[in-house]
Amino acid sequence: MSETLNPSVDDFAEMFEASIVGRQNFEDTVVTGTVTAIEKDMAIVDVGLKTEGRVPLREFSIPGKQITIKVGDKVEVFVERVENANGEAVISREKARREEAWTNLEKSFEDEDRVDGVIFNRVKGGFTVDLGGAVAFLPGSQVDIRPVRDASPLMNITQPFRILKMDKRRGNIVVSRRAILEEDRAEHREEVVKELDEGDVREGIVKNITDYGAFVELAPGVDGLLHVTDMSWSRVNHPSEVINVNDTIKVKIIKINPESHRISLGMKQLAPDPWEGVAAKYPLGAKFTGKVTNITDYGAFVELEDGIEGLVHVSEMSWVKKNVHPGKIVATSQHVEVMVLEVDEDKRRISLGLKQCADNPWENFAEKHPIGSVVEGEIKNITEFGLFIGIEEDMDGMVHLSDLDWNRSGDDAIKEYKKGDVVKAKILDVDPDKERIALGIKQLDGDPMEAVGGLRKGADVTCEVTAIENGGIEVQVGGENGPKSFIRKSDLSRDRNDQRPERFAVGDKVDARIIAVDMKSRRLTLSIKAREMAEEKEAVEQFGSADSGASLGDILGAALKEKDGQ
Repeated sequence: MSETLNPSVDDFAEMFEASIVGRQNFEDTVVTGTVTAIEKDMAIVDVGLKTEGRVPLREFSIPGKQITIKVGDKVEVFVERVENANGEAVISREKARREEAWTNLEKSFEDEDRVDGVIFNRVKGGFTVDLGGAVAFLPGSQVDIRPVRDASPLMNITQPFRILKMDKRRGNIVVSRRAILEEDRAEHREEVVKELDEGDVREGIVKNITDYGAFVELAPGVDGLLHVTDMSWSRVNHPSEVINVNDTIKVKIIKINPESHRISLGMKQLAPDPWEGVAAKYPLGAKFTGKVTNITDYGAFVELEDGIEGLVHVSEMSWVKKNVHPGKIVATSQHVEVMVLEVDEDKRRISLGLKQCADNPWENFAEKHPIGSVVEGEIKNITEFGLFIGIEEDMDGMVHLSDLDWNRSGDDAIKEYKKGDVVKAKILDVDPDKERIALGIKQLDGDPMEAVGGLRKGADVTCEVTAIENGGIEVQVGGENGPKSFIRKSDLSRDRNDQRPERFAVGDKVDARIIAVDMKSRRLTLSIKAREMAEEKEAVEQFGSADSGASLGDILGAALKEKDGQ
């Protein structure tokens, strides 16, 4: 009994050690304590083991909530450490709430559940949110679906958030209020869309206008797109020409996407389609007056009536103005007369012609200038295939390389001409449909092939030597205006010893036989040898043969005497 009343030194040691171990187990844990007193701005909390700690009263407050604390209340606190000297504990209500909150938040993040929080402060790039003790960051872009100018009505009230990211080691939490709003709106939209059907006519309010259309609110949070092409049957350059923001308009539901729940709207569908029966209203070849509504690089659009436009292609704008931008022929809002060239009711297209409503200058030219007549004009352009000569009314005629000179190649002859030269030419052909005029310069001098009569195969002609070359001689048939030809070396004589071009001189007269005539290429093929062989054969047939005892010299001599006698 004396041992119980008077414990030994060892007993005190065991009791002290047990006390130390118990206190160490307290540290870095959350425990439930009892408020034993409130002194000024501090609450005294008994956490057990005869250990008390102090917690600032402000740590018991929660943003958005007014909380009072009184003696006897049970509260959870986080024990940071126990001071052995006086047995007082360093405790925190905020850390206790944070530990508890992190545990709950991690589970909500894993289960993709919403969490409640209170926006209580503005920071750089966003706001801070109290999630039941843990502080999270709310980026400015995640506050609402649309940009928020004044966030004060959203602060200090409890509302749901979606956790986007968590990192406990760094103590980072990122949340989104926008995600919640989008989810709620999607659910609401889905419910509203179920009540809508394609073809329904509804009233809506224009909420926003863009270059490509307008967003119309059919119900709170449910918008549909009214595309600019569905606003009117007529051309609309910008939606603001037809509607304004906050206008209440009637629209028809054109299409509902069952997956994305996107709604396409139309206004023009509420009026009759002007394209119905358009082919009967605008027959081919008929002329109408319309207004130019738009000009492009490839033509101009002309409005024939509200909702009916046709295209005048650049090729159908002018008979003579080629490679000219349509804007230099017509102007926007100008009223013009056009002819209907083609109607495609299915594709909703009308092809129009502007030039068809004016006289065709190509036909007029053909009537005034028959083939063979001569015109004069300035060389407008020189190309690799000929000359373009300006004639009248911006009309050009073309002289092909092959029609420049009878005797020289086109590549050589074209070198004599330059842009701006005024030349004469003969009309060879006029094609009003293809808008082409074919001219010829060499035809002004006549055809050398026709200048000499009797140019047929087998005929003998007298030529004048005009040039001596190694391969033969160049000759001209029928005088100064006659065609030229080249006699090859092998055709200069029947006798090989006389097949030497140098035995001829420029100006010599020679007789040759035509062995080929190509009128298309304007070529004669001549041969002195062929003529000599023909004469020999003729002489043999007339005066005998070498077999009858007469020599070839005798036969030819007799033939010459006969010829001289004639």
